[in-house]
Amino acid sequence: MKPLILLVVAMAVSLNHASGAAVQDREGAVRNDKAAMEKDSRWIYNDWQSGLAEGRKTGKPVMIVLRCVPCLSCMGIDAQVLLQEDDIKPLMEKFVCVRVINANALDLSLFNFDYDLSFTTMFFNGDGTLYGRYGSWTHQKNPQEKTTAGFKRALEGALELHRGYPANKAVLAGKQSPKSTFKTPIEIPTLSGKYKVDLDWNGKVVPSCVHCHQIGDALRANWRKTGETMPGDMIYPWPAAETIGVGLAGDFPARIESVTPKSIAANAGLKPGDEIMTLEGQPLLSAADFSWVLHRAPDTGTLSALVRRDGSEQTVRIELPAAWRSKADISRRTGTWNFRGMAAGGLSLEDLPDAERTRRGLDSTQLALLVKYVGEYGKHAAAKKAGFQKDDVIIELQDVTGRLSESELLGQILVKTKAGDKKEATVLRGTERLKLVLPIQ
Repeated sequence: MKPLILLVVAMAVSLNHASGAAVQDREGAVRNDKAAMEKDSRWIYNDWQSGLAEGRKTGKPVMIVLRCVPCLSCMGIDAQVLLQEDDIKPLMEKFVCVRVINANALDLSLFNFDYDLSFTTMFFNGDGTLYGRYGSWTHQKNPQEKTTAGFKRALEGALELHRGYPANKAVLAGKQSPKSTFKTPIEIPTLSGKYKVDLDWNGKVVPSCVHCHQIGDALRANWRKTGETMPGDMIYPWPAAETIGVGLAGDFPARIESVTPKSIAANAGLKPGDEIMTLEGQPLLSAADFSWVLHRAPDTGTLSALVRRDGSEQTVRIELPAAWRSKADISRRTGTWNFRGMAAGGLSLEDLPDAERTRRGLDSTQLALLVKYVGEYGKHAAAKKAGFQKDDVIIELQDVTGRLSESELLGQILVKTKAGDKKEATVLRGTERLKLVLPIQ
């Protein structure tokens, strides 16, 4: 990379870091990214169609990085991949490398990934066949996390699959995205007419950009308008391996680091040290591939895992009980903000710890959700208008009395109610018990 381009990239990264969550100069960050990457011959910039065409022409696999540039999240790993640091450079040189910074023109039948992540990589054959995905919530939660060990393993895995293609096409079938109702994000009704295919480089760039998280938000909002209750895979998208009780090591595609006692994984006989080679027949490149299988899994049923343990391979059957998705923690997802408006009138809730329950004279098994935040604008002000206040504790919500996390409660409401419904709530405010009505939107 030429020194000038390197400086511009560094400035873009610095802008992200210095501005924090507020991102002082979002326009500058996006424009600096463009100025740097368009001059870098190693990358095709913001044109995934040309990337696939180059893959067909050269016979190379195609690596498409989807990055929300103004976001602070994933800043560390993005810098490492952008500059192709020494530990991953030899591998990246074997790919057609594409960087996409907006979702406006994505083909939703190809680009099905965790829309709440700020950095995702998808590996394709030039014909559009997907080899796998890389995404990391470790990097999402910690912008300074720079480790690329897991990313390197994903690169190696994608290259191996590419070498075996097309003979291995059948085992890749489960990785492919289903046909989408909408061709591109800007065709989804809540986004249609507000955005164009191309970014407005001659005007304000950022407002012309469809961010990845807006895809999920728009699809859920469109579903809500049908009047139907929301399906579980929309409420709990891309469940992490922890949902079934598995902690995965960050430096391997799917090596088990821990297993939660009495969890789904424990009941299946999975153990720390196990390396999951395939899940539902699909080879895994990263934790994102693991989440994809869970995302597409049935509400109840069985998953088959090929596990390498102590040098030998064996098949493990993973039984998924009813409501298994509700164990997913969605509290940190961007999309959950809209769920709070739909199901909780704009309240942000937190399960009351046992010590605090004891102090307040509450049982450890009952519902006790502390109101951490009360929305003030639009639909997120509905609970405030209904009388809810910060530091209230919801101890009953009509038919819900048992202990639940915020994620579980939101899910129960969304799968059982429709917009316009109401739920009677019993609220503890100090030592006083109040009866309020929570509006469902």
